[in-house]
Amino acid sequence: MSKLAINGGPKAVQSDPGDIFKWPIITKEAEDAALEVLRAGKMSGTDVTMKFEKEYAEWHNMKYALGFNTGTASLHSAMWACGVGIGDEIIGPSLTYWASVLPALNLGATVIFADVEPNTLCIDPKDIEHRITEHTKAIVAVHHHGYPCDMDSIMQIAKKHNIKVIEDASHAHGGLYKGKLVGTIGDVGCFSVMSGKPLATGEAGILVTNDREIYERCVAFGHYERTGETRYAEIEGEIITDPQLKEFAGLPLGGFKYRMHQLSSAVGRVQLKCYKERLEEIQKAMNYFWDLLEGTKGLRAHRPPKGSKSTMGGWFNPKGLYVPEELGNLPVEKFCEAVRAEGVITTPGTTFPLHLHPLFHKADIYHHGKPTVIANTDRDVRQGKGSLPVTESMSAYVYSIPWFKHYRPKIIEEHASAFKKVAENIDELLNS
Repeated sequence: MSKLAINGGPKAVQSDPGDIFKWPIITKEAEDAALEVLRAGKMSGTDVTMKFEKEYAEWHNMKYALGFNTGTASLHSAMWACGVGIGDEIIGPSLTYWASVLPALNLGATVIFADVEPNTLCIDPKDIEHRITEHTKAIVAVHHHGYPCDMDSIMQIAKKHNIKVIEDASHAHGGLYKGKLVGTIGDVGCFSVMSGKPLATGEAGILVTNDREIYERCVAFGHYERTGETRYAEIEGEIITDPQLKEFAGLPLGGFKYRMHQLSSAVGRVQLKCYKERLEEIQKAMNYFWDLLEGTKGLRAHRPPKGSKSTMGGWFNPKGLYVPEELGNLPVEKFCEAVRAEGVITTPGTTFPLHLHPLFHKADIYHHGKPTVIANTDRDVRQGKGSLPVTESMSAYVYSIPWFKHYRPKIIEEHASAFKKVAENIDELLNS
């Protein structure tokens, strides 16, 4: 009888997984917090949000946190607060979600993409510096799928060239880089906290910073209902150099309505109380999965090395690294097909490279009469096929793995055995 389920053998996964994959976890306390906001008619207020901001800042040991209606809005505001504007450039990875870089186009700036490291899927510091020009204002470091970027190298480059670093930590809530929380290392850290993220509050975002000027600029840009709270002349020991903040103190500079909905911030306060315990359980479960597969031919864990004091946070949308040459060059698509037959949900590949998308080549979003990506530049910055070889190749070397929310060894063992079973019986697939 065939060993592999795809050829008629028994499935590796036999047990009902129950709620091991269910997310977010909403308790009665979270429901009551949302209902309290509704009953008090405080949906459009800021009092609950400001409590959430204070607690979020304290968790990260940062001076300031500011809530937004989306993670995208936090990134947009952070870019503007870091001085990104017409004719400027940001450097970011192409292997990421749109929101990490696309807001730059709204500010009249453009995006220069850098390659990624094949083992981390994060921006490669070695490919950043040669892309810096006099127009570069910021580097966007995305902790992709929770894996922390090489922040030491990125910060060293940024300091050398006097440019800002924006951390997109939307996949990595609670993740550590050498023992330090991600989002706290650059000039500003941005997080999505929508319902699918590890810290799930609803549809919302938040940023953290120790820079008072960045914080005040973000308030002025997207929180016009709170601009009256700013008193720049009274900030003891903190220097505000932006002339606009001084001249237009108390006025909205962006006119955006980016505040966090208080249903989200109310739920967020409850989720934050539970998050440390939930995070530890997710990390225990996911690390156990990879420990079971350690040494399996053709499969590598997408996680920091043990003992590095770096962690994956909540392991958002986790991935595995595929080494086809160790498995007879079987395409990752065929490998995933066989694993799915064993009862596991897995898909091949990863994010489509943004630098190859028509949006970054042809789209005239704001009616400039030319592609928006080059509308305000003095040269053609578009990057075609072959410009980021590692990024473009990664779909052949990456696959999704189950995202366990609970540590239940039997369920995890069955899922890990599905991957191991296919890898160890690869000849059956190659010969079928």
